[in-house]
Amino acid sequence: SLEELLRERDRGRAMEVMSRGATTIVRELFADSRIDGIIAAGGSANTTIGAAAMRSLPIGFPKVLVSTLASGDVSDWVGGRDITMMYSVVDIAGINRISATILRNAANAITAMASGKRKEEPGSRPLIAASMFGVTTPCVTEARGVLERAGFEVVVFHATGAGGKTMEGLIEEGYFAGVLDLTTTELADELVGGILSAGPNRLTAASTLGIPQVVSVGATDMVNFPGTTPSSFQDRLFYKHNPTVTLMRTTATECEKIGGEIAAKVAAAKGPAAIFLPLEGVSAIDKAGETFDDPAAREALFEAIRAGHGSSELIELPCHINDPECAQAAARKLVELIHPATP
Repeated sequence: SLEELLRERDRGRAMEVMSRGATTIVRELFADSRIDGIIAAGGSANTTIGAAAMRSLPIGFPKVLVSTLASGDVSDWVGGRDITMMYSVVDIAGINRISATILRNAANAITAMASGKRKEEPGSRPLIAASMFGVTTPCVTEARGVLERAGFEVVVFHATGAGGKTMEGLIEEGYFAGVLDLTTTELADELVGGILSAGPNRLTAASTLGIPQVVSVGATDMVNFPGTTPSSFQDRLFYKHNPTVTLMRTTATECEKIGGEIAAKVAAAKGPAAIFLPLEGVSAIDKAGETFDDPAAREALFEAIRAGHGSSELIELPCHINDPECAQAAARKLVELIHPATP
């Protein structure tokens, strides 16, 4: 009760209770079709409460959060939901000529979102989740075409940490009939300490729920860092991907650990699963003549998977991950796992 919270004088506990309460109220309003959008504004406290309520609402429902913290890392508030965060520029403390403009824009934004919202008819095509990075785009694009021609709708997630977390969350929510997880690069960032980790639960949802999955080792040759890299890695091989991201080549030892993790997680699958190994390279810059070409590191990765994949099917192809034959084979295998041939 409010009286209890006032008596305890524990701000942290009060914030937790208010976040839960706001979430409960908003979910009830949504269930009763009494709201068409949600907007919140404030500093760290109101941002925390408002974001908690917004994350409880489905993707596609209009959400706008005006926050004094929106110019920094907002991942803890946004999570895996489509929350539109707007930087308040000034504190939410009274109305002045700057805050009035910002809040008016936010109000116009949520009004436009809510008034333009339409009821989406559920599609008839089963959904497939796919993971992609810039350096595996040709592979996933080719595979997507195969799956779409087979009658599926493909939802592609950018393997940037947040993308992997969101994909795992939506798999848990039952969105997908199958998973084409060809780009498991986030495991490398989690292991080595890069900026695009999706956490320790990456590559677990499909296995836990028994959803058919095809997994590969896309972009496990790299770890992502901002423009500057930690001094502890100064002797490593780097590649400047763009002005804000520098890639570091994973070593044979690191690749062995990544391969062991992939094998163990897929081996634990409760449903049909297959692992594809493209023997000639795992990313656009990991092949003969490219910066990250390292046959020893690749072999360490592959050997660890060979040793630990259990009863899951292991398919080795004498090609590069971005070669069309690799993408086509992986997509066809997923179709087969979802719709096994009748004896």
